[in-house]
Amino acid sequence: MEELAQVYARSLFEAAKEQGKLDELREQLGQFADAVQQNRELQVFFFSPYFSTKEKQDALGRLLVDADSQLVNFLELLIENHRMPVIFRIRRTFEHLWERENRLLPVEITSAIELDDATTGSVAQRIGESTGQRVTLTTRVDPSILGGIVVRVGNSILDASIRNRLEQLRKHVAQGAF
Repeated sequence: MEELAQVYARSLFEAAKEQGKLDELREQLGQFADAVQQNRELQVFFFSPYFSTKEKQDALGRLLVDADSQLVNFLELLIENHRMPVIFRIRRTFEHLWERENRLLPVEITSAIELDDATTGSVAQRIGESTGQRVTLTTRVDPSILGGIVVRVGNSILDASIRNRLEQLRKHVAQGAF
C-alpha cells in the first residue's frame, strides 16, 4: 500500500509542479483528506464497494465544485481504480515531497515544561544553519520525560531527556549485576 501511495502522490506532485500549482493542490488535497478523515459517512461512501464508481464520481463532482480540475481528475482516477482508501497515505507522501521541494525541515522539540520562544528559536536556528534548510518548528510538553529535551529532526531523534538517561543507567546497572 505504501508503494502505491508513493506512485500516486509522486504523479500528482509532478503534474502539479509542471503546472505551477503545487501550493494550490497541496491545500485542496489536504482539505479533501481532512474532510474524509473527519466524516465517517464520507469514508464509508468512498471506501465501500457497495457504491458504484459512477455514484462516487458524481458525488465527488458535487462536493468539489470549486476545486482545481487536476485534483478532481486525480480523485476520479483513484475512485475508478478503487484506490480511494490510500488517500491519507497519498496526502502524507505529497506533504513530504512538498516539504523537500520547499527545503522545509520539520523539527519537533519535546520538553518537560513549556520552553520560552528564545530557547526554541535558538535550537531551530542552529538546526537550520547546520542543515541549510528552513525549519518548521513545533513544540510539545510531556512531563513524563522529567527534564531535558527530545528533538526530532525529520526522521532522526536526539533524546537528551532525564528519563532516557535514567533508563540507560538502569540498563547499565542491570548488566553489571550479572
